[in-house]
Amino acid sequence: MNLKQLRAFAEVMETGSVSEAARRLHRSQPAVSAVISSLEDELGLALFIRKGMRLKPAPEAHFLLREARDILLKVEKAQNTMMAVRRTDLGELEIVSMPGPTVFLLPSLIDQFLGPRKQIRVKLITRTSPEVEQVISVQNSDLGFADFDLLEPNAGDNDLVNHEVFDFDCLCAMRADDPLTAKTIITPADLDGKPLATLYPDHPVTVQTRKAFESVGATLDSFFCAQYFVPLFTFVERGSAYSIMDSMSVECYLKQNIKAARKIVFRPFTPKVILRATIITPAYRPMSMLAQQFNREFRQSLIEIQHKNHVSIQSEDEVNRLQP
Repeated sequence: MNLKQLRAFAEVMETGSVSEAARRLHRSQPAVSAVISSLEDELGLALFIRKGMRLKPAPEAHFLLREARDILLKVEKAQNTMMAVRRTDLGELEIVSMPGPTVFLLPSLIDQFLGPRKQIRVKLITRTSPEVEQVISVQNSDLGFADFDLLEPNAGDNDLVNHEVFDFDCLCAMRADDPLTAKTIITPADLDGKPLATLYPDHPVTVQTRKAFESVGATLDSFFCAQYFVPLFTFVERGSAYSIMDSMSVECYLKQNIKAARKIVFRPFTPKVILRATIITPAYRPMSMLAQQFNREFRQSLIEIQHKNHVSIQSEDEVNRLQP
């Protein structure tokens, strides 16, 4: 018994006519009659009593009709489901990321990606960068996002995962009314002995920043320390500290705060300090069409952040201060 037989049988039962069933199925009348005959032969039952040119359902046919309708409805539902999956209107995404981007950046991008798609379920999981790579290594999630320099030194040689690395320049964050905003570029000498809000001492960004200070004999004074930059914005807004932070974190701040509420501005910092982030995907788990599309849009967003001029974006306070 196959779907072609069940569809032909159900149409004949519902229309009471082989010719009408053939018309609905876009087939010839002899072809439909042959399919019905093959079904009867396979079942060993006469499903229709033939009276002249008409067919009358046998009592046994009504039992089969209930089953046939149920099967055909389930098949139609499965087809509609897979068509929705193909259109990426339906499905599941599981994303695991280092802490910082899960606060605002990824939720914002996910919400933008979903748009009118109301049937997509998303799991956004926060882990440390090494844990992100581990989760993706066992092929359990669609996509990971991690600090590349916090992974094992040979992370790029892990054949269980694929890496795509993005470099983000770091900028100096300060209050909009700070005198240093008059400078176009901030150097370690400008921040010598001033309070800084940094990531923990062993983080690659903090290590690079410390080396930049030491190279000119300046003192890096870390008053506030956190695992990621988002909590440090409060100290910068209050004028309690400066911070050298990556452009991804800068983008989070700018998107979270409307122009009138921005109290922080950003200036290029030299020598260059870079945060390297990586999109991690499983090497042996084929990505769904939904995951592939999100990955494309996510990486495009990261590229746009890389090339965006965050220095030209002024706060309302800065605009007012610069007006004559």
